[in-house]
Amino acid sequence: MKEKIRVLLVDDHALFRGGVKALLQRYPEFEVVDETGDGLEGIKRARSLKPDVVLLDLHMPGISGLEALKAIKEEIPGTRVLMLTVSEDAQDLMEALRAGASGYLVKNIEMDALLDAVRRAARGDSVVSPQMTAKLVQGVREQPNLSQIVIERDRFSRRERDILNCLAQGESNKEIARDLGLAESTVKIHVQNVFKKLSMSSRVQVALYAAENGFGQRSRDT
Repeated sequence: MKEKIRVLLVDDHALFRGGVKALLQRYPEFEVVDETGDGLEGIKRARSLKPDVVLLDLHMPGISGLEALKAIKEEIPGTRVLMLTVSEDAQDLMEALRAGASGYLVKNIEMDALLDAVRRAARGDSVVSPQMTAKLVQGVREQPNLSQIVIERDRFSRRERDILNCLAQGESNKEIARDLGLAESTVKIHVQNVFKKLSMSSRVQVALYAAENGFGQRSRDT
């Protein structure tokens, strides 16, 4: 029998927390092991329960979500933490990811997308709300010392460089297909090839790599 994904909810808005809990409990693959509206209490319960995933609000009274995140990742590094917040501030996003968050979700997220994000986080993937991906890429461009990766452009075909330009902009496969005049199935194959060449498994990782290495300009390679 497949093990359940054990989730801890930490959010000071009781109504929102209750809604997320009710949503997760509708699916047998998830188990809400506990909930709290306090950051310090969230740290204590994460320490004792060792959940697979913590859904953590960013701005809370007392201990902030960022402080709680740092403590949880230091004490229980195997636990994945997803920030679930109303903040669309790029600085909040960058600080959370630097502190070890497995993802950053905005609270207007669709229910199915939230469920998928929890599943992906439990598998070890990075997850960022689509509207935040462009801000993440911009944040990397403004802080070039975050990575010292040197691009080897010859590793990629011309079409793959086009794909990387689009991924750096946070585009979906459907948007890339429209942008480049390709079939979506063709785009999917090119994206998979890029992932293989980079030994990466998430679009966020590839988007960061692309932005750090000079992709993402509106003018395409020819």
